[in-house]
Amino acid sequence: MSDKKGDAKKKDRPCVKVYKQVRKNPWIISTIILAIIGIILLIVQATSGVSANTAAQNLVDYAAAQGAQLEVVDVKEVSGMYEVTVTIEGQEGLFYVTKDGKSYSSMLLPMETSETPSQPTQPAPTEVPKSDKPEVELYVMTHCPYGTQAEKGFLPAIAELGDSIDAKIKFTHFFLHEPEYTETPNQICLREEQNDKFVPYLTCFLEDGDADRCLSEVKADMTKLNDCKENSYDAYYAADSALSEGYSVRGSPTLIINGAQVSTGRSPAAILATICAAFNDEPSACSASLDSANPAPGFGWDAASASSASAAQCG
Repeated sequence: MSDKKGDAKKKDRPCVKVYKQVRKNPWIISTIILAIIGIILLIVQATSGVSANTAAQNLVDYAAAQGAQLEVVDVKEVSGMYEVTVTIEGQEGLFYVTKDGKSYSSMLLPMETSETPSQPTQPAPTEVPKSDKPEVELYVMTHCPYGTQAEKGFLPAIAELGDSIDAKIKFTHFFLHEPEYTETPNQICLREEQNDKFVPYLTCFLEDGDADRCLSEVKADMTKLNDCKENSYDAYYAADSALSEGYSVRGSPTLIINGAQVSTGRSPAAILATICAAFNDEPSACSASLDSANPAPGFGWDAASASSASAAQCG
């Protein structure tokens, strides 16, 4: 009997074993506590967000408060956020809303980099849809050298055509250059709220990219500009962004005429000819003689060298 009792003493019960292990390694109990806390946090996070429909409605309400009308087409969960498909001005676009329904973005950027960087592609030549008054949209980034190159050809062409077209410079739904986060609000707010200053400002800005000098030179109303950047810019850019996505814009510059992507050279003469091909009846301005040399990429109004490609994009 004594041997059996001795054997029983040697065989610890499970709870005793755990106690001894904890005494030897106190990190075990810390790990258990952290695991419990983690489970609680997951439960809280899973229950503290808003529904997909509520998140979408928050986006619609925010846009409406800024003067933009969005119509929700679809909502689904993507990468831990709500992907909201909307229509704005007849074009579809995507927005991403956080699970708490308090913040949004017009795009998600992957942090994984591919081994081979993607090459910008130029859309295949497209027959330009015709209309009595063509709608012409140039999508750019403010600091893309090829976008500024296209703008320098675009401005003389649309100036020649005047009110015979509905022309606008708009902005892509993605940025690639850090200064664009501060410069895009300048240009969008001038375009929308001080339109008579927009082209003079842009003409100045394309010289050297000095925004402060150009705002002073065109005598922009800085109080109005700052108020716009604080309160209205997000909605204005959301409209550009949705249209850019709706047109499947993949690079700066991208020219849209009457709702179709078209290819063109970047000289004033080439852009004039491309736009004029969209008229049912060409106005006399289409016979104007404009500079046939491509502007140089980047800032400055010099002509491009012979080796400068006129089809390159940032994207």
